[in-house]
Amino acid sequence: MMQHAKPEVIVAFPVAGAALEALRAHYTVHHVPVVAERQVAVDQLGARIVAVITNGTYGWDAALMRQMPKLKVIAAFGAGYENIDAQAAYELGIATSHGRGTNTISVADHALTLLFAIVRDVVMSAEGLQKGKWHTIRHARPDISGRRLGIFGLGLIGQAIATRARAFDMSIAYCNRKPNPDVAYEYVPSLESLAERVDFLICAAPGGAATQHVVNAAVLRALGPQGYLVNVGRGSVVDSDALSFALRNGQIAGAGLDVFEGEPQLPESLKGLSNLIVTPHIAGFSPDSFVGYIRSVVENVDACLAGRPAVTPIPL
Repeated sequence: MMQHAKPEVIVAFPVAGAALEALRAHYTVHHVPVVAERQVAVDQLGARIVAVITNGTYGWDAALMRQMPKLKVIAAFGAGYENIDAQAAYELGIATSHGRGTNTISVADHALTLLFAIVRDVVMSAEGLQKGKWHTIRHARPDISGRRLGIFGLGLIGQAIATRARAFDMSIAYCNRKPNPDVAYEYVPSLESLAERVDFLICAAPGGAATQHVVNAAVLRALGPQGYLVNVGRGSVVDSDALSFALRNGQIAGAGLDVFEGEPQLPESLKGLSNLIVTPHIAGFSPDSFVGYIRSVVENVDACLAGRPAVTPIPL
């Protein structure tokens, strides 16, 4: 019996190991992880490709879409989609999807991990012990329970963060594009006003033009010298230079970042700071999350190739 050929897809971001093999089980994969090599790949393969699998950081632009006559869907591997031109895709009749909810648990867990680590000075204390220190690193650190938490971006991840914070008796307020009628937390329409009234500010907002540098010098000044910032959303949300100034000059007490501008290269202005913890965009990395990413991509791509709507479309 003749076997049907697998659909040909481009995987347009760095991925390896089990995740790439899982995609190859479903599709004929052309792996193009380097942005500079995309045009050559489209010149050679564009007439055959029916789906592009990418992520929010690497995206896929309109100019390439227009050169791919059989392209049916662009699927984000993960929840982020800020560099996928979804509006252009819609106008070209190309579906888009993302992994909504696939990494909620791991990102929310990581956000609280960063908060605890920076407030309680876990990293510096551990490093000091390794260097033979004791008395000079035993400082009293703030409590976390019972504090005021502000969340910028109360989507699925933001709500999961709030649920975890409530277990520590924190009061919750949030800033969003609009109030969420399904939650009882206090809504604050201004991010600067939110920062002014909380002890901890956690950013879980998506990237893109609407949130570019919204955490700026004014917001950081409002957070104040006893305040702490955590960002697990997108690096573009926080103005790196403003954050560096605030950390170096005592305008805020500390920060924990899983995302930052210019990834993977940490901005020079953020290097050498003892009141900053940075992790390499791993909040969404867990075995369970990766299972969810694969499942979401396959469900969405297969639905679109069968002529059905995307299961979790990118909102326009």
